[in-house]
Parts: sequence; structure tokens; C-alpha cells
Amino acid sequence: MLTYRNFISEYQTLANPKQAKILQRFFKTGKGEYGFGDVFLGIKVPVQRKAAKRYYDLPLGQVIEILRSKIHEHRLSALFILVHKYQKGDEHTKKRIFELYLWNLKFVNNWDLVDLSAPNIVGGYLLNRNRKILFKLVKSRNLWSRRVAILATYTFIRQNDFKDTLRLGKILLSDNHDLIHKAVGWMLREVGNRNSRLLKEFLRQNSRQMPRTALRYAIEKFDKKTRQKFLRK
Repeated sequence: MLTYRNFISEYQTLANPKQAKILQRFFKTGKGEYGFGDVFLGIKVPVQRKAAKRYYDLPLGQVIEILRSKIHEHRLSALFILVHKYQKGDEHTKKRIFELYLWNLKFVNNWDLVDLSAPNIVGGYLLNRNRKILFKLVKSRNLWSRRVAILATYTFIRQNDFKDTLRLGKILLSDNHDLIHKAVGWMLREVGNRNSRLLKEFLRQNSRQMPRTALRYAIEKFDKKTRQKFLRK
């Protein structure tokens, strides 16, 4: 059976220093930037997905050890494994993975890590459960916890359940970070893709208070005339 040590060794062989430099710039790892200090091996996502499949049977404890790595690709692949285990697991396993995810949220610390895991694990677990944890996360001082809160609702949206996306989105209208503005606008756009009337009503009430980035993302699928109407407000 493959182990944690096999994982670390294999990923080291997949490292690409030239690609690592590109990724470090792309994910803003410079001083004062949102990804400051993150370390990359330079492994592209499709390669990681393929490699991670070989480690789906790793014990949860070893997967969490990988998630706590300083290396970005280790953390992302650990999340791929957790998502797979969650989707294939029984109710006990799903609960355990949800709890482990929240306990280790400080390691889910870049937008790709959040976006590729929060809808599946947090959104999946809370779909038919009490969602008060999202309203705690959305008020966190941690950027990524706030993004987890709004991205988790993507799963609800896919089930035509929009109320918490709109409630959380409204709370985040005063957020000062561009990555939250983009996430809110994206989720609002997804609501609009399924219920245009509901999104337009939300925008009529809130567009003047919305960050411009969030508004532009939210109205992206509207016709030109409708987009201009909201942008002029």
C-alpha cells in the first residue's frame, strides 16, 4: 500500500522549478500579497489530479498530515483526496471529513484550495443540515474562511436553494478584499443563471452598495442593456 512517504517522494520527482516560479507569481506569494510565503513545486493541476488518485486509500491521518504541508501542491492534492473520500464515504466518514476540514481550515489558504474543496465538503455536508457555521465563518478575520462560507453555497445553488447565498452575499458586500468581491459576484451570477428574477431583485436592493468587481461578475450573463442599467446606478 502507498504511504505518506511515497506521496512526498513522488511529488518531489514531479517538481518543475520553472513552473514553480510562474505559479508563485500567479498566486501572489510576494511580501504583502494574499499568498505570501506559499511554496510551490511547479506541478500543474491535471498532473496533481492524476497523481492524487493513486493515494485515495491513504488513511485520513496521513491525508491531514499532507494537508498541513507548507507546499501548495501537497495541500491541494490532500484536498482532492479528502473530496474523493467524502463523496465515496458513509455518513460517519462524511461527518469526520467535514470536522477535520474545519479544524484544519488554516491550511486551506489560497483561492484554488477553497474553490476546489469547500463546495464539495462544506456545502455537501450542510446541504440538508443547519448552516449557522457559515454565518460564523463569514465574519472571520481570515480571508479564506470568508471565501469558504460563500463558496460552500455553490452546492446549495445547484439544488436551487438560494437563500443563504443571498444572505451571506449581502453580509460580504462591505468586505474589503477583491477575492471576496469576485467570489460573491460569481455566486450571485450562478444564482442568476437559475433564477434571473431573484438576482435582479437582489441587485435592485443592493447594487449601489456593491463593490464594482462583485457587481460586474454578478451581471456578466445579462444582456448589454441590463448590464448598463445596473452599472449606472
